[in-house]
Amino acid sequence: MYELSVETGFSAAHQLLGYGGNCENIHGHNWKLRVFLRVKELNDIGIGMDFREIKKKTDDLLLGLDHVNINKVPPFDSINPSSENVARWLFQQLGGLLNSDNVRVSRVDVNETDQYSVSYFEE
Repeated sequence: MYELSVETGFSAAHQLLGYGGNCENIHGHNWKLRVFLRVKELNDIGIGMDFREIKKKTDDLLLGLDHVNINKVPPFDSINPSSENVARWLFQQLGGLLNSDNVRVSRVDVNETDQYSVSYFEE
């Protein structure tokens, strides 16, 4: 079993409704994202999945979040765009784009700052 990872990011604003503190005000982050994939078998040239393909599909998905107020983007127009919810949503979306019989998204890490991060995975 192999584990691959790709790091990328996006800039966006959000607000945590019902938070009861300053994070309830609209504010922005330069979000960092790391996607982890588990690969069972390598292809005939010794690659599990092309890093560029992983990054392109991830970046294409992130275009919908980049430089916007995430609270206005479905599904975050109906659920709080917490780092936890963003990580779960990205995991699910990327799984739909990248998963195959040989490759599975195993974890998504989301950092909203250098000090605060969350990981989402399923057992």
